[in-house]
Amino acid sequence: MKTFTVEAFLLVMFTFAAYSSQARLQSCNPSGKIRGENPPPGQCNQENDSDCCKAGDYYTTYTCSPPVSGTTKAVLTLNSFQKGGDGGGPSECDGKYHSDETPVVALSTGWYSGGSRCLNNVVISANGRTVTAMVVDECDSTMGCDEDHDYQPPCPNNIVDASKAVWKALGVPENNWGDLDITWSDA
Repeated sequence: MKTFTVEAFLLVMFTFAAYSSQARLQSCNPSGKIRGENPPPGQCNQENDSDCCKAGDYYTTYTCSPPVSGTTKAVLTLNSFQKGGDGGGPSECDGKYHSDETPVVALSTGWYSGGSRCLNNVVISANGRTVTAMVVDECDSTMGCDEDHDYQPPCPNNIVDASKAVWKALGVPENNWGDLDITWSDA
C-alpha cells in the first residue's frame, strides 16, 4: 500500500509538472493575424533592411512574449530611433527621438508590458560581450502594416530592437547586423 501511495504521489506530481509546463508554453500563443497592404509609394522606410508589408500576405500578431528570466532568449534586430529613421515616430516612453549612437532598445509588446519597463535599463549579452541599454519604445507585436508602424509588419514576440550603439558595443561586425540570437535581463 505504501508503494502505491508513493507512486500515486509521483504520478500526480508528474501530471502537475507537465500541465504547468504545457500551460507556460501555451501562455504565449499567437493572438491573430493581420492582412498586409502595399504601402503608398515612398512610405515604407527600408533603412536597416526593414521589411515592408505586402498586399495579401498575412502577418502573425501577439499580445504576449515568452516569460522573462535572468537570461531570457531573444532575437536582436536593428532599428534607428533617430528622426527620419526606420523606427517611425518618436519613442513611446518619452516622446523623443534618440541618436543611433545611444544604446537604446524597443521590446516586443509582451516584454514592453504596457510601458512598465520604460526608461529602465536592460542587460543584453551576445558575442561574448554584455551591454546595458535603456528601453525607450515598444516593438509592436499586435499591429502593423499602417502609417503608425511605418508600413512594417508586426514584430515577432521575442524581439529586442536595438540602436547601432548596442550592436557596436556587442562587437558585431557591421556586415552581420540584422538578426542575432541574444539573452537579456532587467538591469
